[in-house]
Amino acid sequence: MAYADTINLPFNAEVISSRFKQKKPGELAATDQGYWVFLQRDALLLEGGRLYRGALPDSFAGYAGALPFGEWDGEPVRLLTVPADHALPDGLVAVPQTELPDDLLTMYGLARQILYWEKMSGHCSRCGGVMERIPATWGKRCLGCNHEHYPHIHPCIIVLVKRGKEFLLARKPEWAAGRYSLVAGFVDFGESLEECVEREIMEETGLKVTDIRYVGSQNWPFPSQLMAGFVAEYASGEIAVDGLELEDARWFSIDRMPEALPPARSIARFIIDRFALGSDADRLPLAEWGPIVAAKGAE
Repeated sequence: MAYADTINLPFNAEVISSRFKQKKPGELAATDQGYWVFLQRDALLLEGGRLYRGALPDSFAGYAGALPFGEWDGEPVRLLTVPADHALPDGLVAVPQTELPDDLLTMYGLARQILYWEKMSGHCSRCGGVMERIPATWGKRCLGCNHEHYPHIHPCIIVLVKRGKEFLLARKPEWAAGRYSLVAGFVDFGESLEECVEREIMEETGLKVTDIRYVGSQNWPFPSQLMAGFVAEYASGEIAVDGLELEDARWFSIDRMPEALPPARSIARFIIDRFALGSDADRLPLAEWGPIVAAKGAE
């Protein structure tokens, strides 16, 4: 059985591996040609549905910070943020990230993640000193205390809890009305991923779980998470939401669904579709599964 499908989710490198090769700052020769990832709020600026290719448009020339970060179709690709109120030159169209195809959505997400790191790494968190880039890496070194910093990727768990034919979904108060998703949370100091699953479920819903199984992961650049997906079996307890992070949690089934689910291209929806609603929902109990490998080519 293959459990490697999550590598093909948007924001994971495999989605663009045939077209994109990431390069670190300084690894690309200086040029004014190639492709551009123009970000404007939550949109990507495209020309004819594709990344803009060519010299930087004259009207963008006053914006500093163009950053080369790889090759797209064998040519250099750079990213640049365009102010929200900037009138676009002829031919460029702002396409919201929700309407982008998977490959361009993945480029959009990668660019956002890189820009977030650049924004947050201007000064040393240890002494406040100015930082300089460490050659051929995304890392930076403080000119004051010489401490080295590298991009901060924050591990999170996201888990589907099953109870027979039922599955647990929860909602946060800030979400759109009727939308439910999986319980998720950041890994804490001294925790394994499985321990984080147990703690988050207990803290947010009052339930105990067992037979925790890893099913895949997704890079989540909003701003810089790695979502590790799990499925677990209900062990005991009654639902009691914490009232802080969650406003509701309840058991659902194929015959009793919420009004709305997470976006189709998220790992939350992948897990719900596959392990609650789809072909994997009726597989062997989790305790009888063999090890699940989420790696390229794994079977």
